[in-house]
Amino acid sequence: MRIRLMITLMLMVFLFDGCTAPTSPSGNEEYDHLIVVGFSQVGAESDWRNANTRSMQQALSAENGFRLIIDDAQQKKERQITAIRNFIHQGVDYIVLAPTTEDGWDTVLAEAKAANIPVIIIDRMIDSSLATGDAGADLFTCWIGSDFQRQGNAAVQWLEHQFKDQPLNIVHLQGNYGSSAQVGRSASLDRGLERNPQWTLAARDSGDFTQAKGQELVETYLAQGIDFNVIFAENDNMAYGAIDALKNAGLMPGKDVIIVSFDANRRALEMVMSGEISYDVECNPLHGPRVQAVIEQLERGETPPRFTFVEESVFDSANLTQTLINDRGY
Repeated sequence: MRIRLMITLMLMVFLFDGCTAPTSPSGNEEYDHLIVVGFSQVGAESDWRNANTRSMQQALSAENGFRLIIDDAQQKKERQITAIRNFIHQGVDYIVLAPTTEDGWDTVLAEAKAANIPVIIIDRMIDSSLATGDAGADLFTCWIGSDFQRQGNAAVQWLEHQFKDQPLNIVHLQGNYGSSAQVGRSASLDRGLERNPQWTLAARDSGDFTQAKGQELVETYLAQGIDFNVIFAENDNMAYGAIDALKNAGLMPGKDVIIVSFDANRRALEMVMSGEISYDVECNPLHGPRVQAVIEQLERGETPPRFTFVEESVFDSANLTQTLINDRGY
């Protein structure tokens, strides 16, 4: 009898506890006070991208008052669109998008706008028929990133200054077709080719911003007997692959073939110091603190700048020091 009574009491306690409403709306008090941010990241295709993700994780941390949900799109726009819709369904406070390409975002961003979720674009830009229309049609709150045409112009101008009227046979390793970085940097080289008739475009293909594809392309060009003395790589990882291909063929990067690159990661700057990369244009990936500052402004009811261009530098053997490399944050 005593045992039955104890069991009955335990069941009553269990049932009563199970019917009690949770003390927090989400059922998880640990997260209820945090600002929830959904981040659709392009992928993990390069050192730049990984540094960008780490920067977001460090800035939008629980210690800083955020809960960050990251979705890796694996360089597929369809996955990003799905991720944004999932963020909307989850009712996040903010959406951060690093778009794979510039076009195709009108519909899903209009859905975010209808749900009153501010969208912050980072790194690459979007090309939207509504994004720059009337104030009521704006599909994103603000954008943070680099001026990719300015980066490309810096690299082309360096080649013009260094080699003046010398003939150059250029291999062009492009990034993902349609991404802002590819569009801007490629446009700059195209203009350089137009105004320098002594320059020849020896080969051009997309290396997808990856080291493996960069190496594969350069190995193919070498096997085909294509004559070139400059590699214009649209990011450091493709430059690393190109350097491996040249070395495997018995060529000296920086001497037999001039290499111009973008991103200026620590590893790449070490290669500038050693002479393997001749010129590297910085593309700063540390957007986390900038996104944090924008969200905090919005939380205070302030209006952040619609467009924020990151200040960046250029590097060659003339201005690079070991101290600068050691202090590099990525």
